[in-house]
Amino acid sequence: MNPAPFRMLYAPHFGMFRHHAGDDAVDQLKFAADEGFRAWEDNGMMGRSVEEQSRIAKAMTDLGMAMGVFVAHAEWGKPIYALGGKETMDQLRGVARSAVEVAKRVNAKWMTVVPGPYDLRLDWDYQTANVVDCLKAMAEVFEPHGLVMVLEPLNPYRDHPGMFLSKIPQAFQICKAVGSPACKILDDLYHQQITEGNLIPNIDKAYSEIAYFQCGDNPGRNEPTTGEVNYRRVFGHIAAKGFKGIIGMEHGNSKPGKEGERALIEAYRWCDAF
Repeated sequence: MNPAPFRMLYAPHFGMFRHHAGDDAVDQLKFAADEGFRAWEDNGMMGRSVEEQSRIAKAMTDLGMAMGVFVAHAEWGKPIYALGGKETMDQLRGVARSAVEVAKRVNAKWMTVVPGPYDLRLDWDYQTANVVDCLKAMAEVFEPHGLVMVLEPLNPYRDHPGMFLSKIPQAFQICKAVGSPACKILDDLYHQQITEGNLIPNIDKAYSEIAYFQCGDNPGRNEPTTGEVNYRRVFGHIAAKGFKGIIGMEHGNSKPGKEGERALIEAYRWCDAF
């Protein structure tokens, strides 16, 4: 008898259960579904072949699993969003059009966007205005298809120094300025615990603009119950707000092998009993 489905749509990723399921993507999906997971995410989906994207999508449909985020665009090196300009906006429209094709193929609704580093020579408010303009250009592509780019604030202290977007209030302001249903927030609770803490109050204040969550405990960026975040309480709060979307499991396993994979599943079972 298979375990009952999780109450929330927690989304593992490829590699998380490889010791139980092997290296094949579809086998990993089947294992996760058998364990009660009803969603999946894959940051690298755009880099997969069309054939593999289609194979994954078919398997997820057959298993009744929802597709979470893939990365539509993450700029790590140059402050192209912060500097803006017509050439950049045209480039980003092209990226968005490519992401639309992948989203249609894999039945995705949400796509991660990381709007790059900040510029050391330009006033912050000008950079903010440029980022908003760039995101408006991308939103114009996504919106007619009912797709949503989700902006991910990243912590500057441990993993991603120098990125323009780092806080939930900042992301909230930008989404309000873009003013499109195609531009919302990805609240990665791991990053925000490091950057600003105050997880539940920030969820409440920014909730109208949050479309997607990811999680990972801190310190360590592993499964819930291995760090300082009370994820049982946080997940319960999110559920009580009526959230029906996906919570991506963007973290590692605290223990190796099958034992670690089983410990991860048990941790989510415990936190899901909020």
